[in-house]
Amino acid sequence: MKRVEAIISAEKVSAVNEALRNAGVGGATILEAKGRGKGEKPQVQSGKGTRRVSAEFSSRANVVAVVDDSEVEKVIGAILEATSTGSPGDGKIFVSTVNEAIDIGTRKRGPAAIT
Repeated sequence: MKRVEAIISAEKVSAVNEALRNAGVGGATILEAKGRGKGEKPQVQSGKGTRRVSAEFSSRANVVAVVDDSEVEKVIGAILEATSTGSPGDGKIFVSTVNEAIDIGTRKRGPAAIT
C-alpha cells in the first residue's frame, strides 16, 4: 500500500476530488494548509508611501489517499491532470509506503482496510 500526498493550491481541491473519484479512489482526506515554496516571496501591496505585506503564505490543501500499489500511477496521473498549469507554484506530490492499515469499524487489516 502507498500513501499519496499532494500539496496543492486550495482552489484545485474540487477538481482533484473529482479526478480521484473518476480514478476509482475510494477515499481521500483533505486538510486546509498554508505554505510557501522555495522561490515564493510574500505578496506585497503598496500605495501612497506605505508598504504592506498581505500574505506570507499561500492557501494550500493537503490531499491524502492510501491506495494499493497498483493504483499509484493512476492516482498521480489524476492529480497531475487536475492541478498542473506548468507553473512552479502548482504543488508537490509525495509517495510513501504504508506498512499497515486498520479499519477501526470493521477491524479489517491491510489492503482490505482501504477498500
